[in-house]
Amino acid sequence: MTLHTRPAEAKKLIAGATGDWEVVIGMEVHAQVSSNAKLFSGASTAFGGPPNDHVSLVDAAMPGMLPVINEECVAQAVRTGLGLKAEINLTSVFDRKNYFYPDLPQGYQISQYKSPIVGEGFVVVDLSDGESITVGIERLHLEQDAGKSIHDLSPNLSFVDLNRSGVALMEIVSRPDLRSSDEAKAYVTKLRTILRYLGTCDGDMEKGNLRADVNVSVRRPGAPYGTRCEIKNVNSIRFIGQAIEVEARRQIEIIEDGGTIDQETRLFDPNKGETRSMRSKEEAHDYRYFPDPDLLPLVLKEAFVEDLKQHLPELPDEKKARFIAEYGLSPYDASVLVAEKETADYFEAAVKSGGAQRNAKLVANWIMGDIAAYANTAGVPVSATPVSAAQVAGIVDLISDGTISGKIAKDVMVIILGEKYEGDPRDLVEARGLKQVTDTGAIEKVVDEIIAANPDKVAQVQAKPTMLGWFVGQAMKASGGKANPQALNEILKAKLGI
Repeated sequence: MTLHTRPAEAKKLIAGATGDWEVVIGMEVHAQVSSNAKLFSGASTAFGGPPNDHVSLVDAAMPGMLPVINEECVAQAVRTGLGLKAEINLTSVFDRKNYFYPDLPQGYQISQYKSPIVGEGFVVVDLSDGESITVGIERLHLEQDAGKSIHDLSPNLSFVDLNRSGVALMEIVSRPDLRSSDEAKAYVTKLRTILRYLGTCDGDMEKGNLRADVNVSVRRPGAPYGTRCEIKNVNSIRFIGQAIEVEARRQIEIIEDGGTIDQETRLFDPNKGETRSMRSKEEAHDYRYFPDPDLLPLVLKEAFVEDLKQHLPELPDEKKARFIAEYGLSPYDASVLVAEKETADYFEAAVKSGGAQRNAKLVANWIMGDIAAYANTAGVPVSATPVSAAQVAGIVDLISDGTISGKIAKDVMVIILGEKYEGDPRDLVEARGLKQVTDTGAIEKVVDEIIAANPDKVAQVQAKPTMLGWFVGQAMKASGGKANPQALNEILKAKLGI
């Protein structure tokens, strides 16, 4: 297949003491597979159980216990590969990656090395400046997670919790196509969105269900790649950005001082704002990879892959294109709405509520404006606010048919949010007397009173028509914000002769 990569001319340079530098970033994202059971055992993957409560004899590496592949984990990996527009390898091999650590009871990790389940693919990433980049995916392989060492329960003992041991992970390895911390953050955000749409990983970084190893190097623009350092297990998108900034600056300062970069694994300390050395970077031969003798090669049928492909959900890029084409949204608005599947579904439910299709741009403005602001303050998703999709539709309909103005609509929204009102906005407007005044006679009376009380302002507006806004403001204030703005403007212009 043709590998898509970012355009070479897209560069974000860092100023150093001796000239400009380019940071080169590759990502290894570890995504926990959404499945009820582990990769090679039937033990639960539920989060938050008591220590060592979700551990089978296989996970604990008891003698004679053999791994048995979980078909759903395989299907989830294939779905993810398809979502990344990647090549699915019908034959893949599980290998033993040998290293010794207290929370790895077998003394090796079952992973994939030379023959992964998913090959080359790509992710299109939209950046905040309107630019888009295409990041190449090198591979996706399945592997089992290790357990967790706990060091803070005793002054002289460490404890091991094997609940995570054997949980299925997808390691998604990118090409070194990223050139700034902002690009890296946008890439992980987009990757997490794709995984959530697919339902293959919940992307919860607080629980460790998505974490990243970040490979960082620096070079002069156009020069060969420099020596990279790997920052392990970064567990938030904000920290990913900070770690890259700190590490790039560290490497630039070392090189400019005449030093060289050692290839090594480092940890990011967000409290100190620094990376520190963890160990010299291992090469593949250090792990003594070899095919796991307890597992046959994994052979998939074309029909299995094709069936999964046919049942994929609409993914973010396709949904964005449809929102632009079907609803006339701008690329920016469509990008914001599709970033979370639940928000996109909420938007469409509001547009089509009651079987009638309404002004999609107006619906989008309300969701991205007042409702999103409330959601951010409350710390909840847009779709979990007290305003239902049907209520958004109701407010838009009231504005569209002239029952209320945009200003009154904001008051209605405040009432719905503040009082957790669950009924029809139309009933609320009726009950609270919030209807817009469209009676021209009533509006004329208000206008006449303002003109009579302000002869100096009348002379000014006749000389300078842009002052009409002052009269509009006074009239809206006098009518309690209920005067129909269009009718009010027409009456004012006629009365003032402008």
